[in-house]
Amino acid sequence: MTSMYDLSVQDILAQLVAFPTICRTENQNLIEWVEAFLRACGARCLRVPGEQAGRFNLLASIGPDTPDGIVLSAHSDVVPVEGQPWTTDPFTLTTRNENLYGRGTSDMKGFLACMLVAARYAAQKTTLRAPLHLAISYDEEIGCVGVHSLLRSLAAHKFQARGCVIGEPTNLHVVSGHKGKLAACIVCHGLAAHSANPARGSNAILLASDMVQAIKFLQDELQNNGAQDESFEVPYNTLQAGLIRGGVALNIVPDLCEVHFEMRLLPGVDPALYIERLKQEGSRLCTTYPSARIEIETLNTYPGLNTLDDTPFLQEIMAITGDNAPSHIGFGTEGGLFKEYLDIPVVVCGPGSIDRAHKADEFIRLDELSAGVQFVEKIVEKLL
Repeated sequence: MTSMYDLSVQDILAQLVAFPTICRTENQNLIEWVEAFLRACGARCLRVPGEQAGRFNLLASIGPDTPDGIVLSAHSDVVPVEGQPWTTDPFTLTTRNENLYGRGTSDMKGFLACMLVAARYAAQKTTLRAPLHLAISYDEEIGCVGVHSLLRSLAAHKFQARGCVIGEPTNLHVVSGHKGKLAACIVCHGLAAHSANPARGSNAILLASDMVQAIKFLQDELQNNGAQDESFEVPYNTLQAGLIRGGVALNIVPDLCEVHFEMRLLPGVDPALYIERLKQEGSRLCTTYPSARIEIETLNTYPGLNTLDDTPFLQEIMAITGDNAPSHIGFGTEGGLFKEYLDIPVVVCGPGSIDRAHKADEFIRLDELSAGVQFVEKIVEKLL
């Protein structure tokens, strides 16, 4: 019988996919399985609990305890599958036409499987001069919220490394930058009344619609006159309202309406100025609505990533992939948080395509998974 330690990368991926670690749910069973695998490799493991029961981050280290190791990082959670027209069981790895189907195969349990192979490969080497670190987080898919407890713990212990590779799916092209994100909620308070005489109330939905229009005006201004970075597919800062809810019944003037919106910001841009602009507009609108009040609450935020082109670690990883220049991506990662907490250089590079993520019949190709293994093994060889 094949032991856990001897599993192929495809077998490891099958085990990982079988854990339904949907964001906002527990990942304890996956973490326990991964930790057992890594301890069999001789790794030193630090399990860091999250704020909710059953959710954990994990850091594993193989090799000498020196400050110049390399971190490979992945999140363990996946997005939900409800309402999607899957043709296979999303939590059973299914092979078809050289594709491996299952939730998380590209985003990003494929890279996590490669990380475990890298750990085993590192454990077999007797000449490691620097450690290989594996960082595994939870609840990345809801705004990179889970990794904070791990990074706080590492920062408190003055953790050091020469660089970190976030293995999000980039078709194994090196990425040096992405935008940051802020998610927020505008809470509009009005005054309830009978709809037979709406003037006796203050309509919170109408107030919210004016705030949506304020978001649009600010977006137009940023697009036409704001900062630009042509290395991004969308070269300017963006705002968009993605969720609105309010009202109780058609014959009641609504006294409450919420608008959820987000900003995607170029690296280094502070969202505080834009939040203040919206607050000022809210204050102005409240003078025109009786008994009106507007609050803006930040729900989640994470920073962008901007690793400079002349960073030695970036050049080191590009030498492995053969990229002549790094690229930028439109989606966010935990990379900016690793940089913010630990002040280490970060790149994003992993097998698979983000175009397949979050969809029915998500897959990674067999050759992509094999290339991912070769990539991480070459990183390990940098530690010899």
